[in-house]
Formats: sequence, C-alpha cells, structure tokens
Amino acid sequence: MILSLNTSTAPFSVALVREDGTLVAETLLTAPSKGFGLFMPALHQILSSTKMNLKDLKALAVARGPGSFTGLRVGLAAAKGICHGLGIPAVAVSSLEALAAQCSAISLPTCAIIDSRRGEVFAALFHAFPGEAMRTAKEETCLDLKNLNDFVESRTLFVGNDYALQASSVRDVLGEKAILAPVPLWNLRASAVAVVGLLKAEKDGFDDLKSLIPFYMKPPDIRPGKYGNQ
Repeated sequence: MILSLNTSTAPFSVALVREDGTLVAETLLTAPSKGFGLFMPALHQILSSTKMNLKDLKALAVARGPGSFTGLRVGLAAAKGICHGLGIPAVAVSSLEALAAQCSAISLPTCAIIDSRRGEVFAALFHAFPGEAMRTAKEETCLDLKNLNDFVESRTLFVGNDYALQASSVRDVLGEKAILAPVPLWNLRASAVAVVGLLKAEKDGFDDLKSLIPFYMKPPDIRPGKYGNQ
C-alpha cells in the first residue's frame, strides 16, 4: 500500500493507493487557515476507515512543490518522519506534473498552473501519452499571468489549483486558445501524486531521504515586521 500526501496546495489531501495505482481511499481537507492541525488526524482517520495500519505501508509519495511554502515544509517533514520511522522509501513529485496528470486522458497539450503571488503563477507545459508518465514540453517556471500567451503556442488545456481565481484570467489572456479542464480537476489530489510517483519510482527508483526537500522555485515573501524580518 502506498501513502500519498499533498500539502502543496489547498485543499490538502491524503490518499492510500495500491501498488497498481488503484485508489483505496482519499481525504481532502479545506484550506488550513489555523495551521495543519488536521493533517495527522486525517492520516489516522483514513488508515482507520480502511482497517489499515502503518506497518501495511510499503512506500510514500509526496508533492514536492511548487506551492505553499508552509504547506511544503509540513508535508515534506511529515513524509520524512514517516519514512524514517517505518523504514520505507519515498518518492517526491512535481506538484505541477501531478496536477497535469489528472487530465492525462485529454490529447491536448496541458498547462498546469499554481498560484504564486502578486498576479504570478508557477507553470509548466506537458504532453500526455497513454500508460506513460507525462512528458515535459516546457519546464517549470514562474511568470505573470499576462505572459501566458508567450508560454503556450497552440490550443492548450489549462488546469490550476483555484478555478474561481484563475480560470477567468486565463480566458481573458488567451481567449479561444485556452481550453479549461473540468472544474472538479482544479484541485491537486494526493491520488494523482501517488500515480505520478509510482511511474517515477518504476523508471528512476525512489528518492534519497536526505535530499528530500521542498521545491519552492521562489524565495518566501518575507517582509519586515515590527521586530524585523519574521
């Protein structure tokens, strides 16, 4: 059984997936405005509801970012702690690739976007091939939404982490060039992280736990406060 975690985007999620990619159970939790206090209870609940326990876990998949700075720190720290404690391997995957993989049945190029700040998004462009990992057409980058027209060259499927915030902006910039993924796909799910992770582990093996660190892409937006930088 594979445990999968996504804390890179809200809502965060926890999933149990069999080694063939079959989803056993998944829990999505709304934006953790008061911290990630529900994270461990969600993990315990999903194990309890499926009558699984930690010793049944064979590996762990986790979203490495880009995404929420706090979320990534929490998720990667939890992943490393669980793997160290159980002696199981881990695989970290791109949040953007996992988001795009949720649309892998669609033949159009897929642009995955995750909100950054100040009108910017993290973005990457992928092509899907049945039964294979997503192939990267343009590497992960951070850009202003207004520059999406230069990032994609033809009709492209778009999927992001916030439909209400991003969909209209994408359409305003790209017009008919942008095809929007169905609304339910505009949330990164831990189950998608697991599927991408399984393909990555099969091809390249698992990650070294010592090198398992968040991929922020940009430094945190730290501003001077009353007592200096917080």
